[in-house]
Amino acid sequence: MIISNYAIRNRVAVFVLMVLISVVGIYSYNQLPREAFPDVAIPMVVISTVREGVTPADMESSVTLKIEKKLAGLSGVKEMKSSSAEGMSMISLEFLPEVKIDDALQRVRDKVSQARGDLPDDVKEPIITDINFSELPIMVVSMSGPVSPVLMKSMADDLKDAIEVIPGVMSCTVMGGLEREIRIETDADRVAAYGLSIPELLTLIPTENVNISAGGLETPGMKFNVRIPGEIVRPEQVNSLMLTTRDGKPIFLPDVAKVTDTFKDRANFSRLNKVESITLSIQKRTGSDGNIIEIADNVRRVLAEAKKQVPAGVEFEVTTDQSKRIRHMVADLENHILTGLVLVLAVLLVFLGWRASVIVALAIPLSLMISFMILLIMGYTLNMIVLFSLIMVLGMLVDDAIVIVENVVRHRQMGYGKVDAAIKGTAEVAWPVITSTATKIAAFAPMAYWPGMMGSFMKYLPITLVVTLSSSLFVALIINPTICAAFGGHVKHKETEPALMKGYRKLLELVMAHRPATL
Repeated sequence: MIISNYAIRNRVAVFVLMVLISVVGIYSYNQLPREAFPDVAIPMVVISTVREGVTPADMESSVTLKIEKKLAGLSGVKEMKSSSAEGMSMISLEFLPEVKIDDALQRVRDKVSQARGDLPDDVKEPIITDINFSELPIMVVSMSGPVSPVLMKSMADDLKDAIEVIPGVMSCTVMGGLEREIRIETDADRVAAYGLSIPELLTLIPTENVNISAGGLETPGMKFNVRIPGEIVRPEQVNSLMLTTRDGKPIFLPDVAKVTDTFKDRANFSRLNKVESITLSIQKRTGSDGNIIEIADNVRRVLAEAKKQVPAGVEFEVTTDQSKRIRHMVADLENHILTGLVLVLAVLLVFLGWRASVIVALAIPLSLMISFMILLIMGYTLNMIVLFSLIMVLGMLVDDAIVIVENVVRHRQMGYGKVDAAIKGTAEVAWPVITSTATKIAAFAPMAYWPGMMGSFMKYLPITLVVTLSSSLFVALIINPTICAAFGGHVKHKETEPALMKGYRKLLELVMAHRPATL
């Protein structure tokens, strides 16, 4: 075959290529991000709207139906579902697979903006989100200990800030803690007695809870920014808040309301082993921006550092860690590579000798190195699907190399020189080897066109298999014959057949002599 002949006659260039493949392949393997799931955008958009204190029936009529009416004209929608609960409206839109999720999100935002004017004034801004497997929490950390809830929440917030600066971390959400609020409970009779109304109070109070910039002050050689702090941080500040005047007398907030420094009503609770705790949920950035194993290691280092600074008895426990599964799968892949090398060497030593066995075994690491390079260029990550594909294809990587190297060895036994044996041996079986690999690729390639959400998730399997099998074919046609031509060594002509071959020959003669019975 022309390409194999060219490689054999330019052996130095091929050996340089092998070195480059090894170096760049190892670098690519280390650089490939590790994550639990592929970065698959599910064509589903969820719209959440809150209107506190409203019954499900009123929520449906005043919010859900009005938003649904605007969304009804969207193109590419496969199914729209909605549910209304007390104070909450939830609408989910499933789009057709061919619709890009970014386009779908933009169209939904436009429709919801059109519906915003039809919604009641006390409705909070609708939240529009999409669903992505890669945005699921990679770690969940629980904090517990014999300290006050206020101190525990403060420590959790500090830990959250430390975790969010870790490269690759998208966000860290604190759940289960108490959040401080300054609560104002109005007295309706006193409000009416002063000639005020609740809407007036709601308008007056926010205008006093603000910091104001007063410009700058310049002096010779110096410049100052002037700021008037007015943001409320203590209940005492609220007590001195003047609302308005009536008949020349100022009316302060305590005249019409009771001010208390308390906590918000809890929206969630967190417990660990029947003990109240605070939970921190950590999400990583999608795609190549975050390596789940490195992020998990950095989070654990932050936790170890925080453990030295918190009061005695406060414990941090990692209740969920997706990096463990990825570590196990990466370890399995590396173990399968080593096991494959050992088994290939052991089996081929029996039939081809140690030199040919080593040449064939080199097909496994070299094929994988090329595959890692291609996967990194394609922007893939080492997720569960890709790792499973690599483990599954390991047994196929030596098929092409075995056929070619065995035929080269056979020509050496026939008396040909190393170069001639490599050229003739490769040329005789090149097309059968190519056809065999193409057949395997043809069996897996159609899976890349699997429609729907499952197809988007599973397409990584056939693509990884195609890349790896193609890499093994390249190694078998280019690198293995070149190594045989350079290090084929001396092969003795075998005058007698091995016992195994003699037994097979006798069985074949028996079968051929009784063809009708065999069929």
